[in-house]
Amino acid sequence: MTRHPSAALLCAAALALGGCATAVPPVEVTRFHTNAVAGWAPGTRYAIATAPLDGPGAAMPSLEWNSYRTAVDQQLQRQGLVAAGSGDRAPLLVRISFDRSEQLAEGRRSPVSVGVGGSTGSYGSGVGLGIGINLGGGPKRMVDLQLSVRIDDAASGQALWEGRALTAVPVKAPANQPSLAAAKLAEALFKDFPGESGRTISVP
Repeated sequence: MTRHPSAALLCAAALALGGCATAVPPVEVTRFHTNAVAGWAPGTRYAIATAPLDGPGAAMPSLEWNSYRTAVDQQLQRQGLVAAGSGDRAPLLVRISFDRSEQLAEGRRSPVSVGVGGSTGSYGSGVGLGIGINLGGGPKRMVDLQLSVRIDDAASGQALWEGRALTAVPVKAPANQPSLAAAKLAEALFKDFPGESGRTISVP
């Protein structure tokens, strides 16, 4: 009787040859929020800002930024929120930024990075966001990927929820493609939304 190798064994063999094509390392996620988040009723409308999270001084949105915007849009709607129509007013304003930075051989980040924005502002003071997390390493060329999202009260500009998701993938891996990277980071960022404020978790 012939036994067929299981998917796990096939994946293990693939890993020995260089890794499963779509494998993405765990994502480190940190979130901060106020009690107002719990009061968002299903159907609450939001608008995604066309300006980058860091404001007018940041780079203009790109095709890659649109991949992240689409991924965040999908996750917000899974939480029961509704995108406002063009020209409609919404009580929530969502700001997005992403950053892609290739690591040097020693595991340090390259001084040259591609992205829009890169900070979630002053709310939470950035405490614990990415501190002490080693995302790279190893002989392969790696790229650090980061998604930052902040949800503001549109009327007052007060930050109500913000989060940051980080991971690292081999430069040549399919998971480095903008659409796949954006979907993975956004899914991890909004897992168990709104999440425990001030805590850093690892999402497989």
